[in-house]
Amino acid sequence: MRGLSLVAVAVLSLWTIPRPASAEDAPHEGVRDSVVKIYATLRQPEMFKPWTKQSPKEVSGSGIVIEGNRILTNAHVIAYASQVFVEGNESSEKMPATVEVFAPGIDLAVLKMEDESFFKGRPPLPRRAALPEVKDAVMVYGYPTGGSSLSITKGIVSRIEFTGYGHQTSGVRVQIDAAINPGNSGGPALVDDKMIGLAFSGLQGADNIGYIIPTEEVDLFLQDVADGGYDGKATMFDQLQTLENDALRKSLKFEPRNVGMVVHEPAEPDDDSYPLKKWDIITKIGEHEVDNTGLVRAGDGLRMRFQYYIQKLAKDGKLPLTIVRDGKEMTINLPVKPHRDMLIENLKGTYPSYFVYGPLVFSPVTAELASTIDRAGTSVQLVLGLIGSPLVTRRGDRPEFDGEELVVVASPMFPHRTVKGYSNPVTKVVREVNGTRIKNLKHLVETLRDTDDPYIRLDFDDRNSETMVFDRKEVEAATEEILSDNGVRQQGSDDLMAVWKKSTK
Repeated sequence: MRGLSLVAVAVLSLWTIPRPASAEDAPHEGVRDSVVKIYATLRQPEMFKPWTKQSPKEVSGSGIVIEGNRILTNAHVIAYASQVFVEGNESSEKMPATVEVFAPGIDLAVLKMEDESFFKGRPPLPRRAALPEVKDAVMVYGYPTGGSSLSITKGIVSRIEFTGYGHQTSGVRVQIDAAINPGNSGGPALVDDKMIGLAFSGLQGADNIGYIIPTEEVDLFLQDVADGGYDGKATMFDQLQTLENDALRKSLKFEPRNVGMVVHEPAEPDDDSYPLKKWDIITKIGEHEVDNTGLVRAGDGLRMRFQYYIQKLAKDGKLPLTIVRDGKEMTINLPVKPHRDMLIENLKGTYPSYFVYGPLVFSPVTAELASTIDRAGTSVQLVLGLIGSPLVTRRGDRPEFDGEELVVVASPMFPHRTVKGYSNPVTKVVREVNGTRIKNLKHLVETLRDTDDPYIRLDFDDRNSETMVFDRKEVEAATEEILSDNGVRQQGSDDLMAVWKKSTK
């Protein structure tokens, strides 16, 4: 998937000199009244101490009043927020709000005010349904760092593309050259006093390059959450390749005048009923012709990846495609869905589960934990690869069975006499407990809970780990002491304590 991911662009560490709006660009006063400032106190997960949270961090962002007495903002502005306050334009009163819907994949969220009188004199901002055009003059409103009053910067639309956001989510992204700085996130971008999108990031290390989520994506999101929950956008998970190479085209007996994309690996290669097969050529999505690089016409002078039309054409989980197989054209209805189960999943705004057993802390391998390990440097990745750690060898895998998780020692061992002579197994993936292959963290807790063996034997899933053996009664008796000595409030997360307390021992 090409394009910068949400994780890469939402850092917002760029500080550039904004281009101020001139007098002739003065906005309608109602626009000012619809833009709000958001204050949030974030408590993000502490990946190597999953029993606790990071220290509180105060952040600010922007938001926009929308229909239904709600406020639209970016998900990353309020992710892991322990409290949220909203302040209106030319007001000094911060009023409490709650998160109604949170969708980190498309980076959108909806807030509800505890006191709806806040919306008096603050009307919803009109949205333009159509995508903007390249070179349209755009004005960005928000509350960037460096001042307390509403900021307005001006630029033009420079690029429109369909690309990856994050969490298996893709969508239309609009690039503009108006400055977007920390605090602008969640503020509206307008053309002719109508909102064309929501600012969500600036490009790190580049001058005057910002990105907005267009109103087309905003409207899809709001339609999705009308029932109170976010389901996500239908997606194809098939692996495709271009059809530009002459030898490849000839080998598939594909006419020179025809265009399309080759199916390299179907999403369900072992399912005979799945309608796409390896070497099929996708020539149309609905009635839209797909070219040899996977692009379709999406408007006058605008071409985007053909997946753009999934969100327009998919109905009841089915997507109409025209394909060529063995030289014959046929139409199929491809099953599409918002999410594909992966072995290493994102937390999606939740905190990691954990369980403390003696000196060891166990947790599932999540995308956030894997990224934290990645940031330790390429030398760590090299070592993990050399010893065959699943943290490297199974990155990107799908589960081999329902409920499969990688269970890792997520924290350095707590100091205790029971670990005398053992190397620290932090980041080691558990393979077996007393010879039982571990399926997931819940299964590990059940296995520890139910064993009557006098010893606990832990084997790790790589080529360079020692086996750890503990006296079961001794290590269980030591757990409470270790928790107390290290200020750990609870032996496990609530979901796992419910499992552990079922013990009949």
